[in-house]
Amino acid sequence: MKCKEAEKEIPSFLNDELDGRDLAEFVDHIEDCPECMEELSIQFLVAEGLEQLEQGNNFNLQKALTWKLEDADDKIRMNRILRHTLLVLEAAVVVVIIAAVILVSI
Repeated sequence: MKCKEAEKEIPSFLNDELDGRDLAEFVDHIEDCPECMEELSIQFLVAEGLEQLEQGNNFNLQKALTWKLEDADDKIRMNRILRHTLLVLEAAVVVVIIAAVILVSI
């Protein structure tokens, strides 16, 4: 993912609208690009920080953003586990079908 693409995806990330491959590519880019991480921090501060301050809540930008990125990593990991599980199940179904065809033809 290029910086321009990542910057366009920041609002979607902040609104939890990214998933699957888009989320993984975004997080990978953000973790490797200090400029985009800074832009994410700024937009996060504007979107979340002002709301928290208006409500009179204490707000730790770095901790809250770290939690959001960790949550995204958890979603990515779970998505990969589910995809791998689905592949294993599909392979098992194919094996069962092949075995059934062989048994029927005997």
